Amino acid sequence: LPAIEQGTCIMKLSTRNIINGNVVSIKKDTVAAEVQVDIGNGQIITSTITTASVERLQLQEGKAVSVLIKASDVMLAIED
Repeated sequence: LPAIEQGTCIMKLSTRNIINGNVVSIKKDTVAAEVQVDIGNGQIITSTITTASVERLQLQEGKAVSVLIKASDVMLAIED
């Protein structure tokens, strides 16, 4: 299982999709914030989290982060 180090504790997670990147943009509102993470090769992942989480994690542009993706549904589409 993947593990994320938090302080002196290492957490084991059921999430298998962990992608490392750097914060490139943060747009904060009163309650929610949109955080864009550059994962390389021109790929950006956008996450909406609480503004309180942005502050608690001390997120800022350039900070290295791990994007954890856990989804119960993954859909595929094709052009017709």
